[in-house]
Amino acid sequence: MVRARQKARAIALQVLYEVDCTGHNAGEVAARLLVDAGLSEENATFAGELVSGVAQNREEIDSNIQKFAPAWPVEQISVIDRNILRLAIFEVLLDNRVPVKVAINEAVEMAKRFGSESSPKFINGVLGSVSNIIHRQKVNQREVESGHSL
Repeated sequence: MVRARQKARAIALQVLYEVDCTGHNAGEVAARLLVDAGLSEENATFAGELVSGVAQNREEIDSNIQKFAPAWPVEQISVIDRNILRLAIFEVLLDNRVPVKVAINEAVEMAKRFGSESSPKFINGVLGSVSNIIHRQKVNQREVESGHSL
């Protein structure tokens, strides 16, 4: 199951990369790449949901990338790193189907596999900042719910 999900994420990354570079239609690219991917229907659906989720929320996701990596304008981040971040930020902030640590680990592994030598450290740093914000929000929510907020 884990390897199949990794493969589904890799396919989603390939789709997002192609769409980002060429402007091709995400649905058509996904359909083409999924034909020969050998994924189960469940994992093919997962890959498609990742792609459509990123596409539908791209403006919000890119805004978060800019917020958490302010030294790098989104358009100047390498195409592969930018799309790994898009996938991970979608999974962490919007999709919430996997634990934050899992999404970050998967993103770092993709960065090692597909990115440059500096990609894993960059991806981990940006997503670590995202994770810290999520952690603080959860702590604040628990304090509000328990009546212990300041």
